[in-house]
Amino acid sequence: MNVRKAKHGTLLTVFFSILSIFYVYPILLVVINSFKKKAYISRQPFAIPTGKMFVQLDNYINGIKKTGFVQAFGWSLFITVFSVAAIILCTSMCAWYISRVKNKVTATMYYLCLFSMIVPFQMVMFTLSKIANILHLSNPVGIIVVYLGFGAGLSVFMFTGFVKSIPLEIEEAAMIDGCTPIQTFFRVVMPILKPTCITVAILQAMWIWNDYLLPYLVLDIKKYKTIPIAVQYLKGGYGSVDMGAMMGVLVLSIIPIIVFYLACQKYIIEGVVAGAVKG
Repeated sequence: MNVRKAKHGTLLTVFFSILSIFYVYPILLVVINSFKKKAYISRQPFAIPTGKMFVQLDNYINGIKKTGFVQAFGWSLFITVFSVAAIILCTSMCAWYISRVKNKVTATMYYLCLFSMIVPFQMVMFTLSKIANILHLSNPVGIIVVYLGFGAGLSVFMFTGFVKSIPLEIEEAAMIDGCTPIQTFFRVVMPILKPTCITVAILQAMWIWNDYLLPYLVLDIKKYKTIPIAVQYLKGGYGSVDMGAMMGVLVLSIIPIIVFYLACQKYIIEGVVAGAVKG
């Protein structure tokens, strides 16, 4: 029986190892082509850059200059960090309130959050862009509010599932010791929510950092360009694209989010499983 389990585990390991190569290979292909002359990227996309093909860091330098990458990186970082922080703070408090206060209002709030996960973005994007313009949200601070609304559904769902698994006696003991509801949340509940907070942060950060459509619709792109929008400016007339510079900028744009993911990925499964508990 143990031999059979060992063979089964080995087969699964080999299968998922091969599968992981298919996921990682496109990223490696972008990295390889970022060191080639743009003429060779189309001719020999799978070749290792050597000899005449190799251009050192020229593609990265050109990409940074042409796209205004430093400024775009700053706006992307600002929007991502503060949007994720707002989502975690507001949705965790909302989920705690929904879980502990049982009435029709909280039930309606919860189902509205679930409903927001079902509605496709394409159904509301034109109305959203119009309302954002009316409310003067076409700036990096305003778009944080928009991201908070779109990120609330999944986040409230995950936090609510986790909060239901927290024994109510812990909070009651804190209140007996003199804690106010706010103190109870930040001193008792929030530390327990750490795995789910990190999971939500990873999922939301990956979405917001790579998002193109929402910033393009909401932001005044003449003043504020995020990295996905800045990359589009490498397109020239008649559909021409500086592929070398684009590859360099793409590598620079994926490095921060990959580093963040690798640093926090051990919490993902723990947080997702905990958020699925109904209590």
